[in-house]
Amino acid sequence: MQQQIKIAIIGGGNLGSAIAEGLLSSGFVLPQNLCVTKRNTETLQTFKAKGVQVFSNNINAVQFANYIIFAIKPFQIRDVLLQVKSYLQPNYHILISVATGIWIKDIQEIVGDELTIFRAMPNTAIAIQQSLTCISAYNAQPEQNIFVSDLFNRLGKTVFIEEKLMDAATVLGACGTAYAMRYIRANIQGGIEIGFSASVASLIAAQTVKGAAELLLQKNTHPEQEIDKVTTPKGCTIAGLNEMEHQGFSSSLIKGIITSYKKILDDM
Repeated sequence: MQQQIKIAIIGGGNLGSAIAEGLLSSGFVLPQNLCVTKRNTETLQTFKAKGVQVFSNNINAVQFANYIIFAIKPFQIRDVLLQVKSYLQPNYHILISVATGIWIKDIQEIVGDELTIFRAMPNTAIAIQQSLTCISAYNAQPEQNIFVSDLFNRLGKTVFIEEKLMDAATVLGACGTAYAMRYIRANIQGGIEIGFSASVASLIAAQTVKGAAELLLQKNTHPEQEIDKVTTPKGCTIAGLNEMEHQGFSSSLIKGIITSYKKILDDM
C-alpha cells in the first residue's frame, strides 16, 4: 500500500478491532499508518504495542488519516460526524461507514455532498477475516473503489451493489449467517440421532457446510450442479432431499428471507 495513505478506524469496539486486526495481519497497512480511536484506550493497548496510533479523540484521527472508517453504533454517527465535520477536506478525506442502517444521504445531511463516501456492510465473520462485505459508493474515483474493495477483501470477500439493495443484502449476507447456523444446528441434531456424539456431529456438519460453500466460491458453479454429483438413482441423498422438500425446506427458507426483508422495510 502506498505510504501516504493512512487509515483511521473511529470506534475500537468489536467491529473496529476486528477490522484493524485483519488489516494488520494481512499486511494491508503498516502499523504506523493506522490509528484506532476509543473513549477508553486501555482496551487498545495491544494495538499500541504493535505500533498503531491510539487516540481517545476522534479529531486527532481525522487529522492523522485520509481514509476514515466509522465503526460505531448507528446512534453515535451524527454526534461523531458533527464533531469532526470542520476537519474533513473533500479532496483529501474518504469516509467509509460500516454503521448498520446509516445511508449515504444520512451522512451527507451532516457533512455535505462534496466528500467521497462509502457505505460497507460486513457480517460477523469479519472477526475471522471471512466476511462477505457489500459496498456502495458516492463520488468515488475508480482507484478509490479498488482501494476500498481491496481493503475489505483482506477481511473476506466483497461485492459492490446499489445502495437501494443494502436492506436486501442485510438479509442475505448478515441474517443469512443465522440461517446457516440454524441449518448446521439441525444437521448436528440429526447426526446425534443417528449415532454421533455432539462434538463429532458438530465437526462433520460445520466442515461439510464449509466445504460445500468453498466448492461454489472456487468453482463458480450452481448449487444444483454440485448436488447432481452426489445424488445417485434410488440413493440415500435424493431420498433425503426429496423428503426435505416435501416438508417445505426450500419454501420455508425463502419465506424466512422475505419475512426478514419485510420486517426491515416495516421498521423504516
